Amino acid sequence: MRRKKNLFATANQLEALIDKYFAYIEGESLIQRKKTKGADGKVKTTSQKTWLREPEPPTIAGLSLYLGFNSKQAFEDYELNGKFADQLKRAGLRIEALYEKKLHTQYTSGAIFALKSLGWNERADTKQAGEPVNIVFKLDINHTGLQLASSEKEVVL
Repeated sequence: MRRKKNLFATANQLEALIDKYFAYIEGESLIQRKKTKGADGKVKTTSQKTWLREPEPPTIAGLSLYLGFNSKQAFEDYELNGKFADQLKRAGLRIEALYEKKLHTQYTSGAIFALKSLGWNERADTKQAGEPVNIVFKLDINHTGLQLASSEKEVVL
């Protein structure tokens, strides 16, 4: 079996790349200052922010691409078995935390969807893993109306 080479030389190198990703998704802007004279003759300074690159939301796929992975599956495999798995787990947790913060805003449906895809449930599991599940199925048969005929002779047309 051929062994896959490590994607990153050191944990510090990987952490620096992860930090760069989170800085990158914040976008890039330019602040322009204008000086104007008011009616009273005083000089006023106003600022205007112009986006050179719009901010974007954090995603596991985006982080995977930024770090040089060819697929989300490769990212997940490295997160499970890679030399620097802890750094990737922490980066994933940073993304999850940002989605969790969005639950406290007015528009939560996208964050809920993302968190569900990251393994969140809507309700807490009360059963322990491996515990048998007992399902009771109750069936009530109510006879209403006409009785079924037991033979053709009982059928009246």
